[in-house]
Amino acid sequence: MPLSTSSNFARPDDAFRAIVEAHRGLSDEQSADFDAALVLILANHIGDIEVLKEAILLAKRRMIDGQQQQQQQQQQQ
Repeated sequence: MPLSTSSNFARPDDAFRAIVEAHRGLSDEQSADFDAALVLILANHIGDIEVLKEAILLAKRRMIDGQQQQQQQQQQQ
């Protein structure tokens, strides 16, 4: 099963909103713990180590790209 990066939700904004709402009222530490638990639950649901590894690489790449964009913006200011 290849990693799907397009939205599989009929209403993606509702999915995003549900995740944001789940964090409401949590401290930063609780929020990080919640994210870790959610990731592990969803990774188990996927049940495919190759898809999980691909998702990890994609997430890391997005973080690195985001950090590089922030650095470029700071240099332009």
